[in-house]
Amino acid sequence: MLTGGCFCGYVRYRVTGTTRDRTNCHCSICRRVSGAPFVAWFTVAEREFAITAGIPASFRSSDHARREFCPRCGSPLTFRSTHAPESVDITTCTLDEPEAIPPCDHIYTSSQLSWIRLADGLPRYAEARQPADETSG
Repeated sequence: MLTGGCFCGYVRYRVTGTTRDRTNCHCSICRRVSGAPFVAWFTVAEREFAITAGIPASFRSSDHARREFCPRCGSPLTFRSTHAPESVDITTCTLDEPEAIPPCDHIYTSSQLSWIRLADGLPRYAEARQPADETSG
């Protein structure tokens, strides 16, 4: 089991089951909503994710996506898409132990900022990774 939450501690969550799609996303939307050059995410089945304290706020970031965040401190927490309603993406660095879920690749590198220099040796995908290319761990 994994646990995590926002910076101020108001929203807490629990993850059970297997993580997949552990990635660093460089898309412009992730950058803008986080204020960071890219965001580390991982995915779990919706049934394996539970909010255990607090009530996250949310907003629609595209025609198919909703992002949740702490209404008190603003920490970005989740990404949910109507394209994959059985899954939830969770910001890795809101985990109590983010070292437990290292990323396996970089996605949307076509949007990567020019001043980012990646030297981690992880696979890179110009857009979303293809299902056959999925890396889980």
